[in-house]
Amino acid sequence: MRRTFFAAALLLAGFAFLASRPMIAQESAAPAASQEEQERPRPLAHMVYFTLAEDTPANREALVEACRKYLTEHEGTVHFSVGIIGEEFDRDVNEQDWQIALNLIFRNKEAHDVYQTHPRHLEFIETSKHLWSKVRVFDSYVVTPLRERRQGDRQRGGAAREGRDGGNAESGDRG
Repeated sequence: MRRTFFAAALLLAGFAFLASRPMIAQESAAPAASQEEQERPRPLAHMVYFTLAEDTPANREALVEACRKYLTEHEGTVHFSVGIIGEEFDRDVNEQDWQIALNLIFRNKEAHDVYQTHPRHLEFIETSKHLWSKVRVFDSYVVTPLRERRQGDRQRGGAAREGRDGGNAESGDRG
């Protein structure tokens, strides 16, 4: 009797497992992008972290000013910000081996590619490279278009209008 009960339980467990497999595969599969989503230009975030060769207040300010002078107002840029590390953020997950962060968002990859070879960008590198010992670049596609993010912020009580979403005070971009 025990043997029959055990076999039946094992058989039921096996059926349950097999029946759940298509659902697992179906749930984990990413939904196919619509034709419109595939054709929509994807904004590209270009994040650069500079480690200064000599970390002094003067060098920090010099690199920030060089970013402002050479890297603002490039065609296709929808966001620009430059900042200095917040040294008080010292959790285990916070990287602390950089001093200046540059964040740009381009309308699309093509705008980014034009920026990379633009004379002002190349002049920035040439006139400022003595200030840094290391540069790390992180490029990624923005998944949520900026327009949708801003609308969502307004719907949640205006966080963007009040500057709580990390808007760019430098350019007045508050969402």
